[in-house]
Amino acid sequence: MSTIDYILIALKIIVSVSILNVWLIQPKKTTRWRGGNTRTIIEEFNYYGLSKVFCYFIGFLKVSLAILLLASITIEYLTLTASLGLAALLLGSIIMHIKVKDPLFKSFPAFLFMMMNLIIAYFSYY
Repeated sequence: MSTIDYILIALKIIVSVSILNVWLIQPKKTTRWRGGNTRTIIEEFNYYGLSKVFCYFIGFLKVSLAILLLASITIEYLTLTASLGLAALLLGSIIMHIKVKDPLFKSFPAFLFMMMNLIIAYFSYY
């Protein structure tokens, strides 16, 4: 394995564990990154004008794609689907922060993880 392969594995683990942490371990925890002054993921989606059902749908997609990204460490053909799917969802997060005029720093985690996913996709393709 090359150095880039090890870097891609590390990025896949970092992204996946972070997404799973947000959605499965800390969905009710207040963080400085949530939109507005919301305390939970559901409150954050409400703040954006989105429903609880949509929150659960996005959560299902993010958790599923994070698991696929972890699985792609050994099943490589899953990489593009998982990384580009997560990148698209994270772009949606950034757009929602902009829509409600949140300070830019609140978009930083979504931007960082979107970029990591794009790096994973790019180097996995080539």
